[in-house]
Amino acid sequence: MRDATDQGTAPENHGALKEALDEACPSHDHLRTIIDTIPALVWCFRPDGSVNYFNQRWHQYTGISREQAYGVGDVESTAKVFKTILHPDDAPRVLTKWQQEILSAGKPGEFEVRMRRHDGEYRWFMVRLEPLLDDSGKVTQWYGINTDIEDLKRAQVKLRDDERELRRIVDAIPQTIVVLSPDGRAVHANRTTLEYTGLTLDEVTASNFRTRVFHPEDVTRLAEERRGALSRGEPFETEQRARRKDGEYRWFLIRYNPLHDDAGRVLHWYATGTDIDDRKRDEIRVKSENLALREDIDSSSMFEEIVGSSSALRRVLADVARVAAVESTVLIIGETGTGKELIARAIHKCSARANRAFIRLNCAAIPPSLIASELFGHEKGAFTGATQRRIGRFEAADGGTILLDEVGELPPETQIALLRVLQEGEVERIGSSTSARVDVRVLAATNRDLKAAVAGGGFREDLYYRLNVFPIRLPPLRERFEDLPLLAEYLMQRYAAKMGKRFRDVGERTLELLRSYSWPGNIRELQNVIERAVILSDGNVFSVDESWLTGEPQRPTGSARPLSSTIAGRERELIETALAQSGGRIAGPSGAAAKLGIPRQTLDSKITSLGIDRFKFRSR
Repeated sequence: MRDATDQGTAPENHGALKEALDEACPSHDHLRTIIDTIPALVWCFRPDGSVNYFNQRWHQYTGISREQAYGVGDVESTAKVFKTILHPDDAPRVLTKWQQEILSAGKPGEFEVRMRRHDGEYRWFMVRLEPLLDDSGKVTQWYGINTDIEDLKRAQVKLRDDERELRRIVDAIPQTIVVLSPDGRAVHANRTTLEYTGLTLDEVTASNFRTRVFHPEDVTRLAEERRGALSRGEPFETEQRARRKDGEYRWFLIRYNPLHDDAGRVLHWYATGTDIDDRKRDEIRVKSENLALREDIDSSSMFEEIVGSSSALRRVLADVARVAAVESTVLIIGETGTGKELIARAIHKCSARANRAFIRLNCAAIPPSLIASELFGHEKGAFTGATQRRIGRFEAADGGTILLDEVGELPPETQIALLRVLQEGEVERIGSSTSARVDVRVLAATNRDLKAAVAGGGFREDLYYRLNVFPIRLPPLRERFEDLPLLAEYLMQRYAAKMGKRFRDVGERTLELLRSYSWPGNIRELQNVIERAVILSDGNVFSVDESWLTGEPQRPTGSARPLSSTIAGRERELIETALAQSGGRIAGPSGAAAKLGIPRQTLDSKITSLGIDRFKFRSR
């Protein structure tokens, strides 16, 4: 018996083959010829799934003869043929899909499979099957075509390998990298992003990724800008805060770069994030420092000078030199006008923090309901009127020094918050559930007896001991009269230079008059008296009116008004006009002190002595 592969096939087999072909294509020999020349593997099956016909290309590819392929023409024979040419790993899957999903349903189907070539090599094919239905919807034939997709599969495998290699490289980059779809939706993220956010890849690619990771204020602020930039398809960048897995937000510079196809269409966006939190905080701090300095520091003040040579002052300066070099908290105690802020600035300027911010807050000048917000800041919406997020004076002073002037006036609840800052080095903005670390040296000043306030229950004992690490007591002017000549001479020359006047000196009679007064307002009161004398003195003779010190003005003759009353009235008028023009602001280039051409401290003193309500002039 001849081998079935032998071309000299028995006549009876030829007859059976012809009969089968005639049954498959009873009147379409020319169509069979066309199908045989199609550069694809084409075949047809009977409704039960048994083979009916393979085209010439199929036989050439598989090396299986027609006699081998058709066998006895039943379903089992057909299954055996396919098991011999399908890859062993693919055959069970493909035969199950064909028999259970396609053949039984009578609907079109397709699958990918590896088929053995005549030389033993397997190549990938896409197999598509289509039923031919009669008028009643019954399957009369199955037609199929196998398309070689080997090159495509190899390209896909190479692409997957390239993608895996690219992802390994991207994962090794110590920057957050997120791959976005053309419309800006996250489709992949590198390991650094997952480690920073604490999210899984599925969570990153979810629709709520942006609102979950980025600060709500930044999502809202950048929404329109981001949409516009994505639609233009050109590189752009943003600065926004991203939430770390521990809940802290840090500032990132995010650069978006598009990947285009040959037609210029955006295939993907690559968003690379660089941590700029330190730089951004420095920018915010500098901005806050500038604002605080404009409000609180008058560059024309005399605080760069310490005038005097008395033993009492020398002791104070020696204490300043000792404590400036360390980080201890200092409590500066002294009567009003003794220069407590002057000493605080001297400590700051002699410390390692001299080139950082010096922030001053007068605790007595701010309403109790607002003092906590001023010190520690607040979040947007934390209370009525909190229309935007604001950092407090402690954050503004980060790295530098803060002076809490009149610290004895702090309300009890704010004393508790201040104690936490001193103990833990952390501040919590009003309306926030997270804390921010700050590195601030605290100096406090008071004209009150805090020990007595502690005994009376008005000041916390634990806070008092935290503040009173290194106390410095400033002597009142009446305890350092030997400094009066130097102080008077210095102040006279200072104010005379500002007003374009020139005086010989402070006469002995004037000095005796100054020494005979107790100076309850201390140096601040001395400044006011000397400034007033400079204004009223004519020629080159400097003199002080005795009535200014005794409180008993000289009686004028006739119906003229007392000179002191006239001066006081004129001062009130000028000060109130300046406050109205500046919206109640005292310091800064547009403040009332600058408009009047006098130091801020002098104006503060005059406002107090004249009983002027500065708050009624504040802009609403």
